[in-house]
Amino acid sequence: MRLPPSLSSNGNAYRLAVASRALAAIGGGYLLASMCAMCIAHLPMPRVEAVTAGMLCSFAIFAFAVIWVFAARTALRAWAGVGIPAIALAVVNGVLHVAQIAQ
Repeated sequence: MRLPPSLSSNGNAYRLAVASRALAAIGGGYLLASMCAMCIAHLPMPRVEAVTAGMLCSFAIFAFAVIWVFAARTALRAWAGVGIPAIALAVVNGVLHVAQIAQ
């Protein structure tokens, strides 16, 4: 039985791809979950409830991000699927923060 080139001999390319996905899952998933929690914390409701709702949602979002990273077809798609929404939410958080300061 012949192994694919990424699994044959030393398999450094395969190991690098798995390490990249693990880094995207852990770091990118955490970043995405925290950005979502911050956005949800700005909802117009009592502050304690908004923060609690954001934190509860962040656990589900982190789990979804980890699943997405390892289900994506390529590592680049995995990084993009976690990074682009995290950057967009960071911009939204910045706008919300500036609007809150202006009030």
